[in-house]
Amino acid sequence: MKRFWGALPREGRWLLSTVAIQTLGRGLTLPFTIIYLHEVRGFDLPLAGTLMSVIAITGLIVTGPGGTLIDRYGARVILLAGLVAMIAGCTLLAFATHPAVAAIALVLIGVNFGVSWPGFNALIASVVGGDLRQQYFGVNFALVNLGIGVGGVLGGFYIDIDEPQTFTTIFLIDAASSLIPIALLLGPLRHVRTQAEPSDETRAAGGYREILRRPAVLWVTLLTFIAVFIGYGQMEAGFPAFAREVADVPTRVIGFAFAVNTAVIVLLQFIVLNRISGRRRTRVMIVMAAVWAAAWLILGTSGLLPGTLTAAIGVLAFMGVFALGETMLQPTVPGVYNDLASDHNRGRYNAINSAAFQVGAITGPIAAGLLLGNGLDALYIAAMVVGCAGIVVLALALERRLPPTANGVPQLEAASEPAD
Repeated sequence: MKRFWGALPREGRWLLSTVAIQTLGRGLTLPFTIIYLHEVRGFDLPLAGTLMSVIAITGLIVTGPGGTLIDRYGARVILLAGLVAMIAGCTLLAFATHPAVAAIALVLIGVNFGVSWPGFNALIASVVGGDLRQQYFGVNFALVNLGIGVGGVLGGFYIDIDEPQTFTTIFLIDAASSLIPIALLLGPLRHVRTQAEPSDETRAAGGYREILRRPAVLWVTLLTFIAVFIGYGQMEAGFPAFAREVADVPTRVIGFAFAVNTAVIVLLQFIVLNRISGRRRTRVMIVMAAVWAAAWLILGTSGLLPGTLTAAIGVLAFMGVFALGETMLQPTVPGVYNDLASDHNRGRYNAINSAAFQVGAITGPIAAGLLLGNGLDALYIAAMVVGCAGIVVLALALERRLPPTANGVPQLEAASEPAD
């Protein structure tokens, strides 16, 4: 960690220094939003799952234009606009008692989600390059999860289903946490420039159509969608709903599960980064898929003994094993996109990555709500395991189309291999 920190430029250190604090507010609300909508506000589970997907639907709509605007005007301006929308959305959701009000709030939150992924990734790629970039993505992910995990524990102890004002408080804290990145963007990072100067090369970089014509981009985008559908698309809906409705564990256990997730990521991220350095990213994705398949089978087992200590242990174990897979995914996929991109179209490449993420996050909660809402918990687990097998197939197909350097192959070895 000391060597990594010493190698970072000043802007990179600023970006990392407050990540955990920024995401603390998100951790307070992330595990409990669907519980808030369903058990506190009284919306039925399929409706609550659909409302959760509004975030991703909105994010998907704004991601494409957002990527273009990032390349044209820079990530800083677009990120500031998104953070203002996040503050407004969290504040409104804190007092939402009607589905229409909740939908408006989630739309505002989705605007931020749609621009924050490509914006911050473009910002990171502008200040950190080379092998340090993959390490940065991994460390940044560990710190994000540290904030979310601590927030999840605090939220699990604080919130009370019978006291709606406790949920109001955590959503207001989530809104206030967005003030931290706003302060960074207006202060120490105000001079960071992500957009390229207008030139013939900028125009030659083309738009989304030209980018998507690259086979490697298409395959990695499909892989990203499947990974999010069976992964992060379930973290805010499927997993908490399964844990509550099928495994019958209390909210406190769910909060601790997110803490276990965080602990595994924080403790193992540097070890995993060292082990995957110089290895093909596609092979790392295959290992990740196997780990995630094991995690979903563990969660399915917890539903066989609902309301017991065994069920609680299964829920906790799921998040621990799932976290191990996350430490492999997060450094690799952003690394692939940003190594394929140039400074002239980095915002659009990261927007495509974000769009794949959003589509997975849209379909994930809807599928979870429909399956679990109709008592098809066994089919739900089976669908997740089949998705893991799909990742293996896609990773093997991607490997044949991905330039060696974008696949994490060392430069000397890559020089002897054919390019895409």
